[in-house]
Amino acid sequence: MGTETVKQFGVTKPLSTAGPTKADTRRNLKLEKFFFDSGLYESELEAAKRVQVLDRIKKIVVDWVKQLTHFKGYTDQMVKDANAVILTFGSYRLGVHSSGADIDTLCVGPSYVYRDDFFYSLHTILARIEEVTELQPVPNAHVPVMKFKFDGISIDLLYASVSLLVVPEDLDISDVSLLYNVDEATARSLNGCRVADQILKLVPNVEHFRTALRCLKFWARSRGVYSNVTGYLGGINWALLVARVCQLYPNAAPSMLVSRFFRVYTQWRWPNPVMLCEIEKGELGFAVWDPRTNPKDRTHHMPIITPAYPCMNSSYNVSTSTLRVMVEQFQFGNKICEEIELNKSNWAALFEPYLFFESYKNYIQVDVLAADIDDLRAWRGWVESRLRQLTLKIERDTCGKLLCHPYPHDYVDTSKNCSHCAFFMGLQTEQEKVVQEGHQQRFDVHGAVDEFKLSVNMYMFWKPGMDIYVSHVRRRHIPVYVFPDGYRKRHPATLNLQAPAERSPYQDADRNVSGSEDEILKRKRSPVQDKEKGRPEKKQYISPERQDSTSHVILSGQSHCPLVECVGVKCGGG
Repeated sequence: MGTETVKQFGVTKPLSTAGPTKADTRRNLKLEKFFFDSGLYESELEAAKRVQVLDRIKKIVVDWVKQLTHFKGYTDQMVKDANAVILTFGSYRLGVHSSGADIDTLCVGPSYVYRDDFFYSLHTILARIEEVTELQPVPNAHVPVMKFKFDGISIDLLYASVSLLVVPEDLDISDVSLLYNVDEATARSLNGCRVADQILKLVPNVEHFRTALRCLKFWARSRGVYSNVTGYLGGINWALLVARVCQLYPNAAPSMLVSRFFRVYTQWRWPNPVMLCEIEKGELGFAVWDPRTNPKDRTHHMPIITPAYPCMNSSYNVSTSTLRVMVEQFQFGNKICEEIELNKSNWAALFEPYLFFESYKNYIQVDVLAADIDDLRAWRGWVESRLRQLTLKIERDTCGKLLCHPYPHDYVDTSKNCSHCAFFMGLQTEQEKVVQEGHQQRFDVHGAVDEFKLSVNMYMFWKPGMDIYVSHVRRRHIPVYVFPDGYRKRHPATLNLQAPAERSPYQDADRNVSGSEDEILKRKRSPVQDKEKGRPEKKQYISPERQDSTSHVILSGQSHCPLVECVGVKCGGG
């Protein structure tokens, strides 16, 4: 009697090959019902529109390549044969995109059409098309991209020039020969499509993978940990984590995979890497992730390795602080899933939004201003891409004692006439080294803020009106426009506290606030209300946290945040 060979997915044997029980099947049905009730699936009409938009973009880039072929003096036959292909990757390629999501696309062109052509001549063509709006080229990004909306559909378009005179319609993106004679930016641009295809080949059940990934992406957004640029995880990172769990539990139903996801990553010993397959060295000379030979790779906190050559760490943006936040959220997810399995909770509890503005007593607020909405869109994206550096610099300057919780969402104050948005970071003292109650713990972040502002102001597309302001703000003085209902839900202990008036960053930005301890206490005993609006303005520089404590921020220039002074453990969450 012969033995049946079972295909092994992944670099280790599965943890369990068990299939779903009746209880698992019931939970799975409830999970899928929750998805439909929550509107996570796009309509057939929207799906058809996406296909039409991709067809239009395909025609535009082919015409563009033909025009360039003619302009560069190639023969009529070359012009006739000239071609480009449009490929998708990310959530759309994996089949887990939701309604309103953008489409990650890659344009693969011939060897004589360069990236500069893409960002100049194709940009000019797109700018003239009526359906194209919010066109934003980002040529100097780690992966150069052109962002725009086409007939309301958000598109991220990359470009890769490969070593082919004519790009065939049936181009095999997984063919490693496409990487010959290309630079690293082109290799990174090709990598998105190559990785997406590999993921779908390396999971035991594609449909179960898709359902579980859709669930975990929705969860990550709800809990504020979905953002690669901010130092958390983006779509490809979550896909790789889910795919690994699918390999460890090849016969599990999606509801089981979600539960096992939290169980696995609550116990994962970072920085041990997550890998779907062995790392391929290759012979083309591209650097691959290898902490044994690359010292920089040893500094990565949460390595999640891509499965296509050249294998890279897709989560190099993760910091000590953001890893801490994600581990805490994994623990939350694990607890809820355990309760669901005991019929003590339901799926809706897993996706409860994280109450960020109730979780900390101290925050950093970064206000972003521009002359108009178009300038703000570009400026906001640049500032957001640098926020991760502010987190790292604060960790460095406080020796890791002051941890940041950057929140991957921007907020708009609609009452302001200028184009504006704001980002926030929660501040928390290191739990193992908290000081005793009644003792002050001072954190000088002057240098970190100044360095951050310097790096932001190096923006090569800067225009007049683009500015940022950084300030320390207490929880009770968080501006009301961040709250969903437009007002702060007051805690019983703060109902009788009045908020002192404060200076807005929109005027008098260079004003220095200082004073003796007696003067500060006097101001605390005589707060001034904004009677006209009935609420405090955005910035709270002097905060009446407690009558028996002195807590203030000394301002210097435009940074507004050189010194955060905490009383006892008052910087902790609570």
